[in-house]
Amino acid sequence: MSNLLKSLQNDMTALKNADLVNETTMRELNAACLTEVTPLSAAEIKRIRAESHVSQSVFAKYLNMSTESVQKWERGEKQPSGAALKLLILVKEKGLDAIA
Repeated sequence: MSNLLKSLQNDMTALKNADLVNETTMRELNAACLTEVTPLSAAEIKRIRAESHVSQSVFAKYLNMSTESVQKWERGEKQPSGAALKLLILVKEKGLDAIA
């Protein structure tokens, strides 16, 4: 999330605490602030892992996935989806420590 969105979210939370913003507005804002999840290519997944300086097996452990899954992603045989894709996006944006 960008610094601008974080600031907006903090300001809106303060307004909510002062009963100037309703629950629906806060839910919509919080949903808009979620990390965007887009498909990753095999090369991108390999680059994310390489930039994390870990082996495929260690990377798989961080993601709570099998080493075979990571290998298939990096070869382009399978595409990560769901929670695995979200974790990969978080690692891409914030580094491996974000999910440690």
